[in-house]
Amino acid sequence: MAKQKFAKESVTIMTEMVFPNDTNALNNLMGGRLMHWMDIVAAIAAQKHSNRIVVTASADSISFKEPINLGNVVTLRSQVTRAFNSSMEVFIEVTAEDIPARKKLTTHRAYFTFVAVDQNGGPIEVPELIPETPEEIEHFDGALRRRQLRLVLAKRMKPEDAVELKSIFNIGEK
Repeated sequence: MAKQKFAKESVTIMTEMVFPNDTNALNNLMGGRLMHWMDIVAAIAAQKHSNRIVVTASADSISFKEPINLGNVVTLRSQVTRAFNSSMEVFIEVTAEDIPARKKLTTHRAYFTFVAVDQNGGPIEVPELIPETPEEIEHFDGALRRRQLRLVLAKRMKPEDAVELKSIFNIGEK
């Protein structure tokens, strides 16, 4: 049995500045560049939790609600929200800051899933995660529902077996 670790032990913060080679024709950060940064910061958090090499298993929907402009400072904060057998869910929050204008905006939030692997690339058990703060507990409590939804959408779980999802939609109750 793997040991336990606190959620706060995985916190990872990465800061980047948006340069011209990072932007599209509108001088906004390219989505692919942002996803690349999100993948890196989340992988580091997963490695901190598992002390293993990790591979990306999935990335939940990333909505591009707010553009990030040329010259903005982008801060990506990630933290493992829950650990399962060999997989870990990681929450990423992105903020963009226009330092001269003193404007800071949360632009993106997403959950990525990583699997810890051994030297042969096979899945390996990870430590149990212990949430402490109200925010960590909220992410932890919702992780099982998000996991079941991912598995159902990937056709790796039958909808009728997604007990956590049934409970929020009152499916099967008369």
